[in-house]
Amino acid sequence: MLSVLEQDYPNIEYIVIDGGSTDDSPEIIQKYADRLAYWQSEKDKGQTDAINQGFARAGGEIMAWLNSDDILYPGAVSAAVRQLQQHPEVGMVYADCDWINTEGKVIGKFPAAQTDLAKLRRGYVHIPQQTAFFRADLWRKVAPLDDSFYFAMDYDLWTRLATHAPLLYVPELWAAFRLHEGAKSIADDDRCWPEMLRVHYRDGGKKISAMTVKYTIRKLLQPLWIWLRKRRLSG
Repeated sequence: MLSVLEQDYPNIEYIVIDGGSTDDSPEIIQKYADRLAYWQSEKDKGQTDAINQGFARAGGEIMAWLNSDDILYPGAVSAAVRQLQQHPEVGMVYADCDWINTEGKVIGKFPAAQTDLAKLRRGYVHIPQQTAFFRADLWRKVAPLDDSFYFAMDYDLWTRLATHAPLLYVPELWAAFRLHEGAKSIADDDRCWPEMLRVHYRDGGKKISAMTVKYTIRKLLQPLWIWLRKRRLSG
């Protein structure tokens, strides 16, 4: 929360949606309640539903979400706003992102890169969600997030946004993505690509394509990939 509250951009509408946590999360949120536009702590249908609830209350021109384990680096919001102002044709901007462990130590870097609708359709995502900022008017054209997705709700959103406007990669460091053994990106990684394939087939993708070949290779290499990530965490 502090990584958002300590941003230098003055017009942040910060909404916190907590799924009825039984740890000390509600107490921490209450500590900063006077600096929040809205907050709630009650049972929901999961992460995607919580994000949709927050966006339904948002009134700003630019939107983004940050999961509880992740952080924004100083100046990230100002940088994102500046990029969207300088590139009015762009619907979403995103940037570089560190991988950090539970102690906050940098253990790697997300392979962010420029992508577009055609590349997204081939599985060339390279968008760290923690750094993604998109226009509210564009969100309203494609909203809400599909809450039948557990893992790939962001990939689904990127493809829908990219059908309406270009996406822009900015080679700056804006955020950090926290990795730990309980994180979805490790514990439930096997659910990601099948959901991405749902988007692929929904949008007319073929059974033999760059996307399906990439999935097959990824599936074969998945045990090694997860082992390497866990080794990085332990190191």
